[in-house]
Amino acid sequence: MKLIKHNQKAWDKKVEDGVVYTKPASRETIEKAKAGEWEITVTTERPVPGSWFPSSLKGIKILCLASGGGQQAPILAAAGADVSVVDISDMQLAQDRFVAERDGLYLEAIQGDMADLHFFEDGSFDLIVHPVSNVFVENILPVWKETARVLKTGGTLISGFTNPLLYLFDDEQEEKGILDVKHSVPFSGLTAISEKELQRHLDNNLTIEFGHTLEDQVQGQIDAGFAITGFYEDDFGGNRLIDNYIKTFIATKATKIL
Repeated sequence: MKLIKHNQKAWDKKVEDGVVYTKPASRETIEKAKAGEWEITVTTERPVPGSWFPSSLKGIKILCLASGGGQQAPILAAAGADVSVVDISDMQLAQDRFVAERDGLYLEAIQGDMADLHFFEDGSFDLIVHPVSNVFVENILPVWKETARVLKTGGTLISGFTNPLLYLFDDEQEEKGILDVKHSVPFSGLTAISEKELQRHLDNNLTIEFGHTLEDQVQGQIDAGFAITGFYEDDFGGNRLIDNYIKTFIATKATKIL
Protein backbone atom coordinates (compact mmCIF):
# COMPACT_ATOMS: atom_id res chain seq x y z
CA MET A 1 0.00 0.00 0.00
CA LYS A 2 2.88 2.38 0.78
CA LEU A 3 4.36 1.66 -2.66
CA ILE A 4 1.04 2.40 -4.35
CA LYS A 5 0.66 5.66 -2.45
CA HIS A 6 4.21 6.68 -3.30
CA ASN A 7 3.86 6.01 -7.03
CA GLN A 8 0.52 7.81 -6.98
CA LYS A 9 2.26 10.94 -5.66
CA ALA A 10 5.11 10.44 -8.13
CA TRP A 11 2.69 10.40 -11.08
CA ASP A 12 0.87 13.43 -9.73
CA LYS A 13 4.25 15.17 -9.80
CA LYS A 14 4.85 14.04 -13.39
CA VAL A 15 1.61 15.77 -14.35
CA GLU A 16 2.76 18.95 -12.61
CA ASP A 17 6.09 18.70 -14.45
CA GLY A 18 4.35 18.16 -17.80
CA VAL A 19 6.14 14.98 -18.86
CA VAL A 20 5.11 13.56 -22.24
CA TYR A 21 2.91 10.74 -20.91
CA THR A 22 0.72 13.25 -19.06
CA LYS A 23 -0.08 15.58 -21.96
CA PRO A 24 -3.71 15.24 -23.12
CA ALA A 25 -4.71 14.70 -26.73
CA SER A 26 -5.29 17.86 -28.75
CA ARG A 27 -8.69 19.03 -29.92
CA GLU A 28 -7.58 18.30 -33.49
CA THR A 29 -6.70 14.70 -32.58
CA ILE A 30 -10.12 14.20 -30.99
CA GLU A 31 -11.95 15.72 -33.96
CA LYS A 32 -10.11 13.36 -36.31
CA ALA A 33 -11.04 10.41 -34.08
CA LYS A 34 -14.70 11.43 -34.25
CA ALA A 35 -14.37 11.33 -38.01
CA GLY A 36 -12.90 7.83 -37.90
CA GLU A 37 -9.23 8.76 -38.26
CA TRP A 38 -7.37 7.69 -35.12
CA GLU A 39 -4.52 5.70 -33.63
CA ILE A 40 -3.11 5.12 -30.15
CA THR A 41 0.16 3.88 -28.68
CA VAL A 42 0.71 1.51 -25.75
CA THR A 43 4.50 1.76 -25.85
CA THR A 44 6.51 4.85 -26.78
CA GLU A 45 6.57 5.59 -30.51
CA ARG A 46 4.93 2.90 -32.61
CA PRO A 47 1.12 2.98 -33.01
CA VAL A 48 -0.94 -0.11 -32.28
CA PRO A 49 -1.88 -1.76 -35.62
CA GLY A 50 -5.42 -0.95 -36.65
CA SER A 51 -6.01 -4.65 -37.28
CA TRP A 52 -5.77 -5.28 -33.53
CA PHE A 53 -9.09 -3.45 -33.04
CA PRO A 54 -12.61 -4.26 -34.22
CA SER A 55 -13.53 -2.68 -37.56
CA SER A 56 -15.86 -0.36 -35.63
CA LEU A 57 -15.66 0.75 -32.01
CA LYS A 58 -19.34 1.74 -31.86
CA GLY A 59 -20.75 0.23 -28.67
CA ILE A 60 -17.52 -1.60 -27.80
CA LYS A 61 -16.82 -1.56 -24.05
CA ILE A 62 -13.16 -0.69 -23.47
CA LEU A 63 -11.14 -0.51 -20.26
CA CYS A 64 -8.06 1.71 -20.44
CA LEU A 65 -6.05 0.22 -17.57
CA ALA A 66 -3.39 2.30 -15.79
CA SER A 67 -3.89 4.59 -18.75
CA GLY A 68 -4.64 8.06 -17.39
CA GLY A 69 -3.23 11.16 -19.01
CA GLY A 70 -5.90 12.18 -21.49
CA GLN A 71 -4.51 10.17 -24.39
CA GLN A 72 -5.81 6.66 -25.15
CA ALA A 73 -9.19 6.88 -23.36
CA PRO A 74 -10.49 10.11 -24.98
CA ILE A 75 -9.35 9.03 -28.44
CA LEU A 76 -11.16 5.70 -28.15
CA ALA A 77 -14.25 7.43 -26.74
CA ALA A 78 -14.22 9.87 -29.65
CA ALA A 79 -14.03 6.90 -32.03
CA GLY A 80 -17.29 5.59 -30.58
CA ALA A 81 -16.31 3.22 -27.78
CA ASP A 82 -17.86 3.05 -24.31
CA VAL A 83 -14.71 3.78 -22.28
CA SER A 84 -13.69 3.42 -18.65
CA VAL A 85 -10.21 4.52 -17.58
CA VAL A 86 -8.53 3.41 -14.37
CA ASP A 87 -5.37 4.98 -13.00
CA ILE A 88 -3.70 5.35 -9.61
CA SER A 89 -3.10 9.08 -10.17
CA ASP A 90 -6.12 11.35 -9.89
CA MET A 91 -4.15 14.10 -11.62
CA GLN A 92 -3.64 11.81 -14.60
CA LEU A 93 -7.37 11.08 -14.58
CA ALA A 94 -8.01 14.82 -14.45
CA GLN A 95 -6.40 15.02 -17.90
CA ASP A 96 -8.96 12.53 -19.23
CA ARG A 97 -11.80 14.46 -17.60
CA PHE A 98 -10.45 17.69 -19.10
CA VAL A 99 -10.47 16.31 -22.66
CA ALA A 100 -13.91 14.76 -22.17
CA GLU A 101 -15.38 18.07 -20.99
CA ARG A 102 -13.55 20.12 -23.62
CA ASP A 103 -14.62 17.95 -26.54
CA GLY A 104 -18.04 16.69 -25.46
CA LEU A 105 -17.07 13.09 -24.74
CA TYR A 106 -18.38 10.63 -22.19
CA LEU A 107 -15.95 8.41 -20.33
CA GLU A 108 -15.79 6.96 -16.84
CA ALA A 109 -12.64 7.82 -14.85
CA ILE A 110 -11.89 5.75 -11.75
CA GLN A 111 -8.96 6.07 -9.38
CA GLY A 112 -7.71 2.61 -8.52
CA ASP A 113 -4.96 0.00 -8.48
CA MET A 114 -4.40 -1.94 -11.72
CA ALA A 115 -4.12 -5.18 -9.73
CA ASP A 116 -7.46 -4.75 -7.94
CA LEU A 117 -10.47 -4.06 -10.15
CA HIS A 118 -13.08 -5.08 -7.58
CA PHE A 119 -15.38 -2.26 -8.75
CA PHE A 120 -15.96 -4.10 -12.07
CA GLU A 121 -17.99 -7.27 -12.49
CA ASP A 122 -16.68 -10.36 -14.28
CA GLY A 123 -16.82 -10.11 -18.07
CA SER A 124 -17.50 -6.36 -18.13
CA PHE A 125 -15.36 -5.44 -21.16
CA ASP A 126 -14.84 -6.39 -24.79
CA LEU A 127 -11.33 -4.94 -24.97
CA ILE A 128 -8.64 -3.76 -22.53
CA VAL A 129 -5.88 -1.30 -23.42
CA HIS A 130 -2.97 -1.46 -21.00
CA PRO A 131 -0.06 0.86 -21.92
CA VAL A 132 3.42 0.51 -20.39
CA SER A 133 2.69 0.82 -16.67
CA ASN A 134 3.17 -2.50 -14.93
CA VAL A 135 6.74 -1.46 -14.17
CA PHE A 136 5.17 0.40 -11.24
CA VAL A 137 3.83 -2.71 -9.48
CA GLU A 138 5.98 -5.26 -7.67
CA ASN A 139 4.02 -8.30 -8.87
CA ILE A 140 2.32 -8.29 -12.27
CA LEU A 141 0.61 -11.69 -12.10
CA PRO A 142 -2.43 -10.26 -10.24
CA VAL A 143 -2.73 -7.66 -13.02
CA TRP A 144 -3.08 -10.38 -15.67
CA LYS A 145 -5.57 -12.29 -13.52
CA GLU A 146 -7.73 -9.20 -13.01
CA THR A 147 -7.69 -8.32 -16.71
CA ALA A 148 -8.80 -11.87 -17.51
CA ARG A 149 -11.58 -11.67 -14.93
CA VAL A 150 -13.14 -8.42 -16.17
CA LEU A 151 -12.73 -9.27 -19.87
CA LYS A 152 -15.36 -11.25 -21.79
CA THR A 153 -14.35 -14.63 -23.21
CA GLY A 154 -13.06 -13.94 -26.71
CA GLY A 155 -12.17 -10.39 -25.73
CA THR A 156 -8.86 -8.71 -26.46
CA LEU A 157 -6.09 -7.46 -24.16
CA ILE A 158 -3.61 -5.05 -25.77
CA SER A 159 -0.59 -4.53 -23.51
CA GLY A 160 2.61 -2.54 -23.68
CA PHE A 161 5.48 -3.41 -21.37
CA THR A 162 9.19 -2.98 -20.85
CA ASN A 163 11.77 -5.54 -21.90
CA PRO A 164 13.50 -6.15 -18.54
CA LEU A 165 16.96 -5.96 -20.08
CA LEU A 166 16.54 -2.17 -19.90
CA TYR A 167 17.05 -2.46 -16.16
CA LEU A 168 20.41 -4.24 -16.47
CA PHE A 169 22.26 -1.01 -17.11
CA ASP A 170 23.49 1.84 -14.93
CA ASP A 171 21.44 4.92 -15.89
CA GLU A 172 24.18 7.39 -14.94
CA GLN A 173 26.74 5.54 -17.07
CA GLU A 174 24.37 5.41 -20.03
CA GLU A 175 24.08 9.20 -19.88
CA LYS A 176 27.87 9.24 -20.31
CA GLY A 177 27.66 7.00 -23.38
CA ILE A 178 28.51 3.73 -21.60
CA LEU A 179 26.30 0.65 -21.31
CA ASP A 180 27.49 -0.76 -18.01
CA VAL A 181 25.73 -3.88 -16.68
CA LYS A 182 24.97 -3.18 -13.03
CA HIS A 183 21.71 -4.89 -12.07
CA SER A 184 20.08 -8.29 -12.41
CA VAL A 185 16.59 -9.25 -13.59
CA PRO A 186 14.06 -9.33 -12.08
CA PHE A 187 14.87 -5.78 -10.98
CA SER A 188 13.37 -4.14 -7.90
CA GLY A 189 13.64 -0.42 -7.32
CA LEU A 190 13.21 -1.15 -3.63
CA THR A 191 16.30 -3.32 -3.24
CA ALA A 192 18.60 -2.88 -6.27
CA ILE A 193 19.70 0.64 -5.39
CA SER A 194 21.40 2.01 -2.30
CA GLU A 195 19.41 3.18 0.70
CA LYS A 196 20.60 6.71 -0.05
CA GLU A 197 19.36 6.54 -3.64
CA LEU A 198 16.06 5.01 -2.56
CA GLN A 199 15.59 7.79 -0.04
CA ARG A 200 16.23 10.33 -2.81
CA HIS A 201 13.43 8.73 -4.84
CA LEU A 202 11.11 8.90 -1.87
CA ASP A 203 12.00 12.47 -0.94
CA ASN A 204 11.67 13.76 -4.50
CA ASN A 205 8.55 11.79 -5.47
CA LEU A 206 10.34 9.80 -8.16
CA THR A 207 8.65 6.60 -9.30
CA ILE A 208 9.76 3.26 -7.89
CA GLU A 209 10.03 0.79 -10.77
CA PHE A 210 10.35 -2.95 -11.31
CA GLY A 211 11.85 -4.90 -14.20
CA HIS A 212 9.70 -8.02 -14.54
CA THR A 213 10.90 -11.16 -16.28
CA LEU A 214 9.66 -11.91 -19.77
CA GLU A 215 8.24 -15.13 -18.34
CA ASP A 216 5.99 -13.14 -16.01
CA GLN A 217 5.15 -10.71 -18.81
CA VAL A 218 4.24 -13.28 -21.47
CA GLN A 219 3.67 -16.64 -19.78
CA GLY A 220 1.86 -14.73 -17.05
CA GLN A 221 -0.75 -13.70 -19.60
CA ILE A 222 -1.01 -17.25 -20.94
CA ASP A 223 -1.43 -18.71 -17.45
CA ALA A 224 -4.21 -16.18 -16.78
CA GLY A 225 -6.18 -17.58 -19.71
CA PHE A 226 -4.93 -15.66 -22.74
CA ALA A 227 -3.53 -16.71 -26.10
CA ILE A 228 -0.94 -14.33 -27.56
CA THR A 229 -2.07 -13.43 -31.08
CA GLY A 230 0.02 -10.34 -31.89
CA PHE A 231 3.46 -8.96 -31.03
CA TYR A 232 5.72 -6.04 -31.92
CA GLU A 233 8.66 -4.10 -30.44
CA ASP A 234 9.39 -0.41 -29.92
CA ASP A 235 12.11 1.87 -28.54
CA PHE A 236 12.74 5.40 -27.28
CA GLY A 237 12.80 6.79 -30.81
CA GLY A 238 16.58 7.07 -30.83
CA ASN A 239 16.68 9.18 -27.67
CA ARG A 240 18.53 6.57 -25.61
CA LEU A 241 21.92 4.97 -26.23
CA ILE A 242 20.43 1.50 -25.96
CA ASP A 243 18.22 2.23 -29.00
CA ASN A 244 21.32 1.67 -31.13
CA TYR A 245 21.42 -1.97 -30.06
CA ILE A 246 17.96 -3.30 -29.22
CA LYS A 247 14.34 -2.32 -28.82
CA THR A 248 13.31 -2.25 -25.18
CA PHE A 249 9.50 -2.15 -25.35
CA ILE A 250 7.07 -4.88 -26.30
CA ALA A 251 3.39 -4.83 -27.22
CA THR A 252 1.20 -7.91 -27.26
CA LYS A 253 -2.31 -8.65 -28.44
CA ALA A 254 -3.91 -11.42 -26.41
CA THR A 255 -7.28 -13.13 -26.70
CA LYS A 256 -9.06 -14.47 -23.63
CA ILE A 257 -9.72 -18.14 -24.32
CA LEU A 258 -10.50 -19.49 -20.83
